[in-house]
Amino acid sequence: MPNSPSIEETTTEEPVQIGGPWRVVLWDDNEHTYEYVITMLMDVCKMTPEQAFGHAVEVDAQKKTVVFAGELEHAEHIQDLILNYGPDPLLPASKGSMSATLEG
Repeated sequence: MPNSPSIEETTTEEPVQIGGPWRVVLWDDNEHTYEYVITMLMDVCKMTPEQAFGHAVEVDAQKKTVVFAGELEHAEHIQDLILNYGPDPLLPASKGSMSATLEG
């Protein structure tokens, strides 16, 4: 079959996400300790302790921090993991997970 198309000729590329990478923004509150934030970011975002500590300081000082940037599906997954991480066991006033939003 000399005229059959090659794989390269029949493969189409995925559409490019308009607006650049999606960001997961973690919001400050008074119901979670530094220890919780650091542990959660290490678990969910696979950060080093140093990276997680830096974000804990930033969210405390600036009231928000961007903890992930990337494709929409991955950003939604990270956001979901944060929103379902649960309350801070070290703080009785903690009733649930931290808040996280998506920015595109």
